[in-house]
Amino acid sequence: MTDSPAAHEQRFVPALSYADAPAAIEFLCRAFGFDESFRLEMPDGSIGHAELTYRHATISLASAWTEGGLGSPRSLPHLHACIQVYVDDVDAHFERARAEGAEIYEELGDQFYGERTYRAHDLEGHRWWFHQHLHDVSVAEMQAAIDAMGAE
Repeated sequence: MTDSPAAHEQRFVPALSYADAPAAIEFLCRAFGFDESFRLEMPDGSIGHAELTYRHATISLASAWTEGGLGSPRSLPHLHACIQVYVDDVDAHFERARAEGAEIYEELGDQFYGERTYRAHDLEGHRWWFHQHLHDVSVAEMQAAIDAMGAE
């Protein structure tokens, strides 16, 4: 029996599918600051498995594999997930992503829960939420802010 990952290691790894995985890897590295750490290319040029890292976190991705039930968000009637990433300087990250052509669907702004965020789609429609923690906010303060929004 093998050991589980150490307590400090990442235990959840998002796995994304792309119609054009090589282009996705290039875009994610350029626009969102990932580094490619691993790639297995299939004989037809598709990506069987690749890993990208951001700081100490990893995502995996591959070319869409319809026989296995994996497709690009472009082929789905609706999106079912998003990837949330914490960055050190969300303003600089936002400018980089916009300059590289990321589709921004929620502009950069401070949130009631103590974070500064923006939201973007990558080149095939995966949703990415980028956050920078500004200050701690209690659950009671968050609920009060939500209640105040409903009163408007």
